[in-house]
Formats: sequence, structure tokens, C-alpha cells
Amino acid sequence: MTTAVAAPFRFFSLQVVRTRRLGASLIRVTFAGEDLEHFFSDGHDQSLSLFLPHPGQDAPAVPCELGDGWWQAWRELPDGVRAVMRSYTLRALRRDALGRTREIDIDFVLHTPAGPASAWAARAAAGDRVVLLGPAVADNRAIRFRPPHDSDLVLLWGDESALPAVAAILESLPAGRRARVWLETHDAGNVRELATAADAEVTWVVGEDSVDAVRAARLPAATRPYVWIAGESGCVKALRRHFVQERGIDRRRVTFVGYWRRGMSEEQLREAE
Repeated sequence: MTTAVAAPFRFFSLQVVRTRRLGASLIRVTFAGEDLEHFFSDGHDQSLSLFLPHPGQDAPAVPCELGDGWWQAWRELPDGVRAVMRSYTLRALRRDALGRTREIDIDFVLHTPAGPASAWAARAAAGDRVVLLGPAVADNRAIRFRPPHDSDLVLLWGDESALPAVAAILESLPAGRRARVWLETHDAGNVRELATAADAEVTWVVGEDSVDAVRAARLPAATRPYVWIAGESGCVKALRRHFVQERGIDRRRVTFVGYWRRGMSEEQLREAE
């Protein structure tokens, strides 16, 4: 499959290689495919669109062959046929000796009751087929974590939907970089050590009190902090206001991304935008 859409993104036809349970409600799915040699990303919170088949389908129905016209054609497909589309963050990629991408990892949160993507991930097996809309250019607009070079403190907040991005960001921080991190999870079984060379303090909050934990926190002294916030849009907006209005951080140094909205499916959220 070589069909391109609006550059710098394109479709990739992929298959599941393996799955790995990470925690009580977290699972990692590894994908591969010949198309991945055209997949490039240098971002640590790279956003992707994943298309999944319905039960009984052997592949997701996405009219990739229509190029830029795929979106309207996909929307016009019947509900039970049209591929399930969900937004995810790239967790990791692996390249061969020539620098070509060979595998990518995407982490899924398993919900009860399960939505279509959660249900798919729970039963994913080697050989299952998906379609990915992802980057064909390493530096692209779906990368949001961009701390200014003069940042002397990195502040991160995320819920379970942002955990893959936070984990990748922490892995990328250089030794000695000061970081303060808050992670919200609804299951203590998801709490784990995150690898980093940075001087990072990571606080896990089980439940829905992580916003209050941030508000109550005493931050290290810094003159040029950078803030990255991602997850449920209501929490993200509240924390942005907190950092800008109450902490006095320059709004230009605050990156905020609403990955989902409480009480709304991704389809409903997309219709509301």
C-alpha cells in the first residue's frame, strides 16, 4: 500500500506481531509491515490514527486508494462496515541497521465496559491486520512535546491515555534534566517504574485526585519551566489555567493536549469539533 494523504502523513498497512501485558489494564501491541520503511518520527508524543476492523472482518475498511478523498468516503460507509478509528500515541519504534523502521509499539488501556478499541486490543493476536495513518516525515505537526532549549525544569501531567507519551518523553530527557511528573491511573496495578536518566520525581495518583495533587505541590525553583499536559480535556484545561494563572508560567511555555473528553466517544468528540 503506497497511497498518500495530506503530507507529511500517509497510510500504512500493518499486522500484529505480538502483544505484552504491562499492567492490570495496560497492554502493548507491536506492529510490523513492509510499509513501515516509509514511517519516520523523531517525536516523543507522536500522535497516530489507528483503524481497526469490526468483529468478523479480516481487515479494516478504509478507502485508502482515494488519496485525499478517503475521509469523506470513509464517513459514508455503513456503521457496521466503516473501520473503527481511534487516536493513539506512538510508544516506541525500532529500526534496522539501515535506519528503516521495522516495528512500532502502541499501548492500549483496557476498559470495563470495553469500547471497540479496548475490546480489539484485549483479543489482538499475531497476524491481525490494521491500517495506520501516521508520519512520513520525522518532524511533523502531530508532535507536540517541544520544550524550548533554555528550559530549566520540565513539568508533565498525564492520565492513562497519556502514559505512553510521558514514558517516551522521560526516556528522551538528558541526564540531569530536572523534571516533575504526575501520572493518574484508576488501577494501582498499572503503577510501575519508568526509565529515565533525568533528575525526575514521578508521582503516581490512583483515582481522580491528580489535578489536586498538582495544585498542592511545591515546585522546584525555576526561571524558565516548560509544561506539557495531556489527557482528559477538562483536566487539561484546568491544569493549564493553574500553571498560567496561579503559577505565573508563560502560556507560550505550556503545551496542552486533550486526548479525550469525559462522557463522549471519539466519534462524538470529532463531530463536536
